[in-house]
Amino acid sequence: MGRKLVFTSGKGGVGKTTMCANVGIALSMLGQKVVMVDADIGLNNLDVVMCVENKVTYDIADVIDGKCRLKQALIQDADFPGLYILPSFHNYDTANITASNFKSIIDTLSVGFDFVVIDCPAGIDAGFHRAVAAASEAYVTTTPHISAVRDADKVMSLLNGYPLLNIGLVVNRVRGDMVVSGEMMTTGDISRLLRCVPTGIIPDDDTITVKSDIMRHNIECEVKQAIMILAENILSGKRKMYDCTNDYRGLFGKWKAKLKKLF
Repeated sequence: MGRKLVFTSGKGGVGKTTMCANVGIALSMLGQKVVMVDADIGLNNLDVVMCVENKVTYDIADVIDGKCRLKQALIQDADFPGLYILPSFHNYDTANITASNFKSIIDTLSVGFDFVVIDCPAGIDAGFHRAVAAASEAYVTTTPHISAVRDADKVMSLLNGYPLLNIGLVVNRVRGDMVVSGEMMTTGDISRLLRCVPTGIIPDDDTITVKSDIMRHNIECEVKQAIMILAENILSGKRKMYDCTNDYRGLFGKWKAKLKKLF
């Protein structure tokens, strides 16, 4: 049986779907057979982030309604043969997708894949509970902003009520220069507030805004390094962290921080 991971967030806009997509790609690059499932019914964007929106013939709603077999709804990634996507549906009545039939789909997928990576809806509504109930591990994505951390704390509290094997934390969009200057919360502060050791720390980078599936592209940047470390941590259980502040220490680091603020 494969591992069933769900990526959650208390607040929208923290990069959860982008994180889910890139971790899925990274795990595939590490030799794992991965399927990503969009659990955000109605507001789904995973197919867009993965650049397969024009390849969707069947989706999760068609599987549940018996219009196709599960295998027929899976889209194989063009660049990574071991990576698949199960798309969601834009206007489907969510009442038809119960926690039971969603879990059944995830359990079936876990038989044929090393990892089932679920993109959970933001917030703590029914969609959140449906996605989490189908998973065996959860990773909460937040940014170093007090509103995002506060919402992440609510999610952590709810996750503790589920029989999950592991609950991890991903701190996204960390500005190393601002952390060094004391203008941004440190990952240590966030970890203490959420009572959870980070699984990954991802630096802020405009590149990922332009190319949300950054792991796919031949671009060398800090974000790619950090996401690969995160994927390796998930795969092996290690706690290696990307140091977002390393370039901003010392005399040269202070000059680099000043230049970053100017430009």
